[in-house]
This record gives sequence, C-alpha cells and structure tokens, in this order.
Amino acid sequence: MRLRLRLFSLLLLMIGAAACNAEKQAGENPLLAEWDTPYGMPPFDRIRPEHYLPAFEQAMAVHEAEIAAIVENHDEPTFENTMLAYDASGKMLTRLGLLFGMLSASDADAEMQAVQEQLMPRLAAHEDRILMNKALFDRIRNLYDRRRTLELDAEQMRLLEKTYDQFVRAGALLDVEAQERLRQINAELSSTQVRFGQNVLAANGAFELVLEGGDMEGLPSSYRDLAEEKAKARGLKEKYLITLDNPSRLPFLTYANRRDLREKIYKAYVSRCACDSLHDNDSLVNVFSRLRTEKARLLGYDSYAHYVLAEQMARTPEAANELLQRVWEPALERAREELVELDSMRQADRKAEGAFEPWDWWYYAEKLRKKEYALDEEMLRPYFSLDNVRTGIFFLANRLYGVTFRPIITPVYHPDVMVYEVLDADASTLGVLCFDFFPRPGKSSGAWCGNFTEQYYDDSGQRVAPVVGIVCNFTPPTQNAPALLSLDETTTLFHEFGHALHFLFQDVKYRGLTDVEGDFVELPSQIMENWALEPEMLRQYATHYRTGEVIPDPLIRKIRQSMHFNQGFAATELVAAARIDLDLHSRTRYEPFRTDEYERQLTDSYGLIPQIMPRYRYPYFSHIFDGGYAAGYYFYIWAEVLDKDAFAAFRESGDLFDRRLAESFRREILSRGGTRDGMSMYRAFRGGNPDERAMLRARGFCNEPDSLVQDSLQRTELRIDTARVRRVQPVRVVEGELLDEKL
Repeated sequence: MRLRLRLFSLLLLMIGAAACNAEKQAGENPLLAEWDTPYGMPPFDRIRPEHYLPAFEQAMAVHEAEIAAIVENHDEPTFENTMLAYDASGKMLTRLGLLFGMLSASDADAEMQAVQEQLMPRLAAHEDRILMNKALFDRIRNLYDRRRTLELDAEQMRLLEKTYDQFVRAGALLDVEAQERLRQINAELSSTQVRFGQNVLAANGAFELVLEGGDMEGLPSSYRDLAEEKAKARGLKEKYLITLDNPSRLPFLTYANRRDLREKIYKAYVSRCACDSLHDNDSLVNVFSRLRTEKARLLGYDSYAHYVLAEQMARTPEAANELLQRVWEPALERAREELVELDSMRQADRKAEGAFEPWDWWYYAEKLRKKEYALDEEMLRPYFSLDNVRTGIFFLANRLYGVTFRPIITPVYHPDVMVYEVLDADASTLGVLCFDFFPRPGKSSGAWCGNFTEQYYDDSGQRVAPVVGIVCNFTPPTQNAPALLSLDETTTLFHEFGHALHFLFQDVKYRGLTDVEGDFVELPSQIMENWALEPEMLRQYATHYRTGEVIPDPLIRKIRQSMHFNQGFAATELVAAARIDLDLHSRTRYEPFRTDEYERQLTDSYGLIPQIMPRYRYPYFSHIFDGGYAAGYYFYIWAEVLDKDAFAAFRESGDLFDRRLAESFRREILSRGGTRDGMSMYRAFRGGNPDERAMLRARGFCNEPDSLVQDSLQRTELRIDTARVRRVQPVRVVEGELLDEKL
C-alpha cells in the first residue's frame, strides 16, 4: 500500500510538472493558454508559426504523463480507471493537432512548412510510444478478454473493442524487433507524406501562363476579368494570367479557342510532380508503396489494401473492386458513345486538326451541351452567386433540421474567412462554422471540411461545441461582379456543407467513438448534393445577382434534362482513379516502378480510352498519399450507393424537405459518430440495405427508369406549361396538386 501511494504521488508530480511548465509558457505561447476567445475559437490573431513546436512538445509530455498515470495504477483494470482514463487523455494534443492540420493545408507559408517537416515524425513517434506501450495494452487486453463479464452498455463495449483493435492494428501484438521496424516505417511515412504534399503545392504555384488579349478568344468576359486581375496582382499590365487552380484551369479548357494553349495547360496539370520534374514525386510514390506493403505484411495482411479495408464497410479489396467494376462497364460504354459525338462535332469544326485529344474533351462537351440543351455555364453563373448558394444551404439546413446561422466577429486566420454561430432548433449552440472560399498562395487545391476544435463532453458532463471549417478554391469575385459559381462549384459547397453538418450534429460521449468508417464518411456530404439542383431548391436560392430574378423554369428544365450529360466521362475518370489506387495498394510485394508506366499498364488493362485520364495521377494524387484516403478513393463510389438510396427515401415521401425523415437521418446517422457500425446506422435510417440501382439510375447507367425522378421532371414541365396559361387563367389544381404559387 505504501509503495502504491509513493508511485501515485510521483505520477501526480509528473503531471503537475508538465502543467506548471505549460503555465510558464502560456503567457508567451497562446497555444498553451486557455482560449478565452468567443465560442472557443482558436486565438488566430495571436498564433505564430514559432509557437507550434514548443506547444506540441508540451502537449506530448502531458499526454505521456496521463498514460503513465494509467499504467502505474496497480489496481485491477476497470472500465473507469483504464478505458475512461485513456479516452480522456491527450485532449491538449488533439486540440493542437486539429488546428495545425487545418492551417497547414489552408494557410501554409514557408515557416509553417518547416514546422510541418519537423513536427510530423515526432508526432508519429509519439503515437507509436502510446500504441506500443505494453503495460497500457496489457490493461486494455485484460478488459477486452473479460468484456462479456463487465456489464458494459453497447457504447462502452464498442469503445473497448474499437480501442483494442486500434492497438492491435498499430502493432501492439508484435515482438520487440518487429515493433522497432514498424516505428521506423511510420516515421519515414510521415516525412514522405509531408514532402509529397509540399511538392504538389509547389508545383501548383510554379505554373503561370501569361497571355495577350488575342490568346483569350472564346473565353467569357467574366473569366477574362479574373485573369486580368490576377495578372495585375503580379505586376503584369495588359496581360492575362492562367494558373492551375480549378477556377482558372477548367474554364480555360472549356472555352479557349486556342487548342495549343489548351494542350499546354492540360499537360502542365497532368504532368505535375512527374519523374525528373523539379518537384518529382515519382520516387516518393515508390517509397509509399514499399513502406506500406512492408507495414501490411508486418501486421499480418496480404497487402496494404487488405489492411485498410479490414475496418471499412467493404471489408475486402475484392468487394470494393466488384462495385467499381459494376460501375466501370456502363460508364466506359457511355464514355465511348460520348467520344463519338464529341469527335463528330470536332470534325465539323473547320479549325480542327489531328485526332481527338484529352484537352479537347471539355471544349467540345460544352459546345455539345449548348447545342443539345441550349445551355452553357456562363448562362447559369449569374444565378449562382456565392452569397446566393450560401443562403441556399442555410435555407436547406433550416427546412430539414430547424438550425439557423448567425454571423459573428471573431479572430480569423485570413481576412477572407467568414464565421457563423450555428444554432439548433431550440436556440442552443451547436458549434461554429468558418468559410474560406478562394484560392491563394500557400493554400492546397480542392475543397475540404474539417475541425479546428472537436466536439466532446467536459468533466462536468457538458457538451463542448466544435469549431468547423469549410475550405474551398472557388471562382473569386472581380471588380465587375461578385463570386459567381459554376454548377460544379455549387454542388461542391453543398457537399462540404454536408460534412460540416456531420461535425456540428455530432453528439458523442466518448472521444474514441467519433470516427466512422472511411467508406461511410462521404454519405453525409454526398446526400446534400442531391438537393442542390432540385427545382424546389433552385427556386429558393438561385436568383440573378443583378436583377433579383428567380431562375426561370425553362432554365431549370434544361438543367434537369442535362443531368446525365457527360456522365460517362465523369464516372470513368473517377472510377479509373479509384481503381489505380486500389490496385497499387493491393500489391503483395514491392518492386520499383515508374509511376507513368505502371499507371499506363493498369489503365490499358481496364480498357480506358486514351482521351480520358484518371481524375488524379499518382504523382499528385494527394487523397491517397497525403490525405488519408490510401486504398480508399473508392469511398466516393461506395458512398454514392448509400446517398442515392437514402435520398430516394425523401422522394418516396413526396416531400423533399420531410422534417420527420431529416430528424431520423440526424438521429440515426449524423449525431452518432462511430458509436455503431456504418451499415447498422444506415439500416436504422432506411429500414434495410441500400439499393445499388439508385446510384446507377442517377448516373443514367441503368435502363430501369427512375419513376420518382421522371415524375419530378414532369411536374416541373407541367408548372412551366401552366405558367404560360396562368396569365389569363386562375390557379387550378392538377392531379390533386396545387401548382406552385410562385409561378
């Protein structure tokens, strides 16, 4: 008894010393102080890059002291003194990790990149010290072996089982020699990940195409204004600047008449970080492949894909591949049909020379869309100002869930950032939502949503609300117009907002149960895309930025009728990327390879037509090399099966804003985190397994008609036809439905 007391006192001194050291540094380091900012926002205005390393060192020391307190407790392991203590440990480190992860992607200068290079291997080593701590694992395994006798409730049992699996997957059962090798692998992987991401960021920023006015033929005036303003910002007068970010690259490929320039920017994009380039990632992909393959074999898996998928809904690479193949065949067939149409249009173009090439696809697809549907992107953009789209997602969240959004003033990390307090239907605070919309130097490409702070329960049992960030690279405003979004950018904002709602609605007691399976995580985001272009939604938010006119019903009809247009191309490039990811990580042994040659061998074996590249190529495939989606890019297709079937529930109800269904979706899926497995949560909402045909119908790949979608389109057309008559006739009831009074 006396020895126990002495050891316990020593541990208290260790934690106290760490806390005292933190207090000494807190006056100088805002990351170590209590954040007294409104709504728990990080003190962005006081944080500097030099604060991170000492703060992380202190947080790791505190975490290790907390673990030591668990290990040196010689009482028999209980759920309270082991599992709850472990679950509560490392809060300071988690807080710093979330903040740094978001800022290093959205606002990374040279100093932040230097910090990242030093920090990531240290964090990897720290995690290994925790997860390979034999004494800690022995206590957890003791509980795991006795779990049926502990009278745990369902969430406690899941926390114990998930934690045990986490330790095993991290190498807790390996011998000392194997654990040491695993530590070396993890350290090298973390360093390689940083270098890969920094190379992609540098390659994106290095490309600039400076053009004269005559080079801009075919491009809309709004795009020319944007390119001219970018050139002026770089000190270039009477020039136009084209870069590789999406708002610059994609419209150029879509509208520029100069085929040689389209070729130049396309090749610059797809050759980023290629072998022997200035920012060569070819060798790093080899490092990833070698280390991940070795790691999987060390842990008893045939391949890294088997290791990753063992804890996903798909369970095996074979199951994921079967789904991809079922989508691939109709997608590729449709893409071939699309190519015939596009090439026919190209051949009719007097200026066309040579064969149809990948950099021709966007250009002729837009011409074909305009010809077949009398619809082009520039016709639509005025109705999709960023302010309108943001209003639209707020409206949708309010209709479905009763939540509201109130702008607030808090410290931000960049002047572009806008912040809102999110209020639940009962006016309680759900969290804070930050928007960061436009591209800039030091910001990674693409769009994502993440936490600056997490949701958790404090020691008094009160829910601590999260701070969530949506980061995008949308078309910025110009001097002549506000930010006007494309349809793709519009659906992207709905997508990321779905992730944000998932974070904001999360109400999970144990921190170890916050994460869901990777192939479930895209369901909450992708389901939101389904509402974006529904007629009922468009009439709510799509108004002309100058006139205030609601988007006309003829335009709505054209949008709806064109929804299957170019889907062969879109699905083929997406599935091709998922397949090259899964195949690379399914290798059972490593052999050196050139990424371009290996990728070509794979895509040739799939039958991919040369006019389409995978959406991402290995040297810049950030999702799988520095974004956490290794062997998991198929997640988007898997989740599409879920989201299309889930949205069908709203169609079947006859009310796309059915509050009862929305509350069920929130209760069974959005609020639960990882307290249940994904399929159990889905079945609880839908009442059964998802129907894969819903996804195929939505893509236009299924001959079986989607009667619900057709009925919606017919109702839209009926309203349009009736609107013409209503100028001279009173409102009437058709088939028992009162026509929309707004017409």
